[in-house]
Amino acid sequence: MENPHAERQAILLERILKNTSKCTEMVLELNHCMEEILRANAYIKTAADLATKYRKNVQYNMEATRENNPHGSAQ
Repeated sequence: MENPHAERQAILLERILKNTSKCTEMVLELNHCMEEILRANAYIKTAADLATKYRKNVQYNMEATRENNPHGSAQ
């Protein structure tokens, strides 16, 4: 006669292994999705960097214009 506790443990271990396998698959899928998001965000970061540099250049030029023309008179 087989040990009922061993049979129950074998069933539980099988369920644990199955769930662990599913969890691993989901983590791998999540990692893949995160990589895609990071690749897509690289373009957004480049655009944001360009916009920031443009803003800084405009600010610098506005300040330089004010220094050269302190009274704000247009010519």
